[in-house]
Amino acid sequence: MSEIKKKLGKKIKYYRELKGLTQERLAEMLDINCRSLSFIECGTNFVTSETLDKLCKTLEVTPKQLFDFDYHFLEPQDMKKEILSLIDNNSEKLSDIYKIIKGLLD
Repeated sequence: MSEIKKKLGKKIKYYRELKGLTQERLAEMLDINCRSLSFIECGTNFVTSETLDKLCKTLEVTPKQLFDFDYHFLEPQDMKKEILSLIDNNSEKLSDIYKIIKGLLD
């Protein structure tokens, strides 16, 4: 299975859930079979250009947002490792990093 199909599927699922849509409802809005959407979200199938266009409009995202895999979908343990690495490599900014995190969490 292609890694890009899996990553795209995760992004589609993420934005679908963010909109509060079920697979059934989104499939209906896209005028595709629910099973087809399920295969897309699982990374088994790839979207057609027509479905991609409808997805972007329905989910109110750009194709760039759907295909930007750099940061958005790291596993939690990988996010923690990357955050710690960023902190270790930017110790001169530790005070600023602390203030930002503290501000977000308070």
